[in-house]
Order: sequence, then structure tokens, then C-alpha cells
Amino acid sequence: MSGPASDPPARAGTGTLAPLRLAPFRFLLAGRSINALGNAIAPIALAFAVLDLTGSPSDLGLVVGARMLVNVVFLLFGGALADRVPKHLLMVGASVAAALTQAAVAALVLSGTATVALLIALSAVNGMVGALALPASAAIVPQLVPADIRQQANALNRLFLNGAVIIGAPVGGVIVATAGPGWGIAIDAATFGLSAVAFALLRLPSAGTAPAAGAARGSIVTDLRTGWTEFRSRTWLWVVVAGFAVINAALSGGISVLGPVVADDTVGRRAWGLVLAAQTVGMVLGAVLALRIRVSRLLFLGVLCTAFEVLPMLTLGAVPHLGLLLGAAFLAGAGIEQFSVAWETTMQEHIPTDRLARVYSYDMVGSFVAIPIGQVVAGPIAEAVGVESALVGAAALIALAVAGMLSSGAVRNLRHRLPTSAEAATATMEESAA
Repeated sequence: MSGPASDPPARAGTGTLAPLRLAPFRFLLAGRSINALGNAIAPIALAFAVLDLTGSPSDLGLVVGARMLVNVVFLLFGGALADRVPKHLLMVGASVAAALTQAAVAALVLSGTATVALLIALSAVNGMVGALALPASAAIVPQLVPADIRQQANALNRLFLNGAVIIGAPVGGVIVATAGPGWGIAIDAATFGLSAVAFALLRLPSAGTAPAAGAARGSIVTDLRTGWTEFRSRTWLWVVVAGFAVINAALSGGISVLGPVVADDTVGRRAWGLVLAAQTVGMVLGAVLALRIRVSRLLFLGVLCTAFEVLPMLTLGAVPHLGLLLGAAFLAGAGIEQFSVAWETTMQEHIPTDRLARVYSYDMVGSFVAIPIGQVVAGPIAEAVGVESALVGAAALIALAVAGMLSSGAVRNLRHRLPTSAEAATATMEESAA
């Protein structure tokens, strides 16, 4: 059994902003942030493009669900591939392909020739290319950042991503309301092209450029079996993944499909963009807090904070007023960000680096597999029981999933490596000097 890989040769101190001193991490941060800016606009634009085309929540669920379904199918292959070849090259290729598919969607919408079938097909292709790079983008951090500052790196990554979404979500609402959905999708295509440039400039440290020798000799099937062994041997890992399968299904159906429907009937399209931005503002605050939080049971704290996701679903279903939606979304964002940083840090700390992409792919498949199901069934369920009842039911499912994860002792008691007293003192001195 191999242990976690050694730290990259470059050192950057242990201060809160220490990861930003590493040039490869800065390029990773730039590429992912640019991509996040476009992707904050794209879901709003695509949702209202489909609603303008047919007015059917079920059609919207099929379009957004197609991307996620294909994404899940190809994730395991993407994880095995990422442990064999340079991860940043996978990210470049996927960004270029995503730019082309989004440009095709934009052209169809702007020309008035879009159909639900064409949008489903292009969404599926986009999901496939995304799956080939997603495990790589998640697993590349340990190759760029030393272990003692990875929590800060993960928090900074989330902070920049969410900052991009804060800008993108309200801009997306304005673009959709004024210029039309097609232009929002065109902007997303352009940002994929820019992110490809940033990833192309990323250079891995010499210790992390070559794939692991074992991965190079084995077959893809062997690699996947090794990743599965790593995944199932950790109770905390599969319990949280199972819980988030339920949570992601509820959120995807409620926010991606039913949310725009409620917004069209109540607060309006531009206000819906503000609600999504409010959630991201909460996520930014959560990332800032995560930069400094030092607790020994980091995963327990993250899972506990996930319970705030109940609030926006209940508000949408019961009292969809703008002020309440903004507050609920903000709290949910702050809570889920604690989980995101805790989860990334825990994975990178407890999984061997040469197998991390494969374990990430099993994590993503398990967590994401229910998303297209939630997106596809949300419309029919809402038509059968009413939008409000469907949203309240989704909130109940989230609460049950959080309770189930917290019932596991492996989740509650997993220990996080806290900085030593010497590291903490060094960090304090560096921050004071800054």
C-alpha cells in the first residue's frame, strides 16, 4: 500500500495566502476562475432558452439531465486517465472541446434553429468532455501545493471560484433578460477558450509530471479496481458519498428545474440571478472562514454545516419572497462551503496521491449519479403533486441525508491533521509581516 505522495519541491511558507506564491497554483486558479465565470452564466441562460423554446419543466429537465448523465458515465474513465497522463493536458483538451460545444449551442439559440433534441445531444457531448477532466482538476492540487497548506489552497480555490460566480450569476440574469439566453451561452464558450490558455501555461513540478509507474503498467480495468478498493475501504468516504447522492438529487431538481419555474411566476428572472448570487456570497464568506478554521474533526464540521441547504428549498416551496430567498441562499452557501473545503482537504490528506484521481472519480460518480435523475423527475413530480409540495419534499430528503451521514461514527470521529505549533507560529509571523 503506497502512502501519500511527498510534498512538491517548491515551498511557499505556511501563511493563509501562501499557495498564491506558487506559480502553477496561480495558473490553475486563473483557469478555473475564468471557467466558473462563464459557467455561472450558462445554467441561467440554458434554463430560460429551453423555457422560451417549449415552456416545459420536463423538457428543461431532459436537457440539463442529459449532460449530467453522460458526465457520470464517463467519470470513471476520466479518473483512470488522469492517473496515467499529465492532468493539465486533459484539462486543456476538455476546455477546448467544451468551448466548441457551447459555441454550437449558442449559434442554435441565436439563430432560432434550436430544438430540444439538438440541445440534449450537445449537452451530452459537453458532459462527456467535462468528465474526462473533472477528476484531474480535483486531484492536481497535491502535485502543486505542499500538504501543510492544502487547506488554505482549497479554501482559496473555492474563494476565487465563488467570487467569479458572484459576478457571473447576476450578469447572467441581466444578459438573459436584456440580450437573450443565446448570448449568455456564447460568453460561456469564450471563457472555456480562455481557461484552456491558462491550463496550457500550467507547468507541474518535476516530481509530479510523470504518471505513477504502477498506473502505466496496468490496464484501465486494473486501475479502476485499485480505485474501487481505495474507495470502499474507507467508511467515512462512501457514507458521505451516499448521503450526497440524495442531497444532489434534491438540489438539482429543486434549484436547476423548479427554481426557474417558481422565479418566472414570482420574483422574476433577473431576481433569480440575484438569489443564485446571494448563495455564492455566502460561499465566499464560508471560504474566508475555512481559511482560518482549525478543528480536529474537520469532516464532521463540514457535514453538519450541510444542513443549511434545507433553507432555500423550504423557502422556494413555502414563501418564495425575494428577501427570504436571498437570506436562505446566503446561509446555504456559507454552510456548503465549509463542507466543500473540509471534503477536499480530507480527501487529499487521507488518499494516496497516485490514486487520488480514481478515488475522486468514484466519489463524483456516487455523488453525481442521482443529479440527472433529480433533474429529469422534478418536472413530472411537480406536475403530479404541485411545485410547492415537490420542493418541501426535497427539503425533507436533504435533512434525512444529513442526519444519516452524522449517524456514522467514522464521519463524526475522523481526525484532521492540524498544523504543528511551529507551523502555526510561522504562519502568524508571515501574516503579521504581510
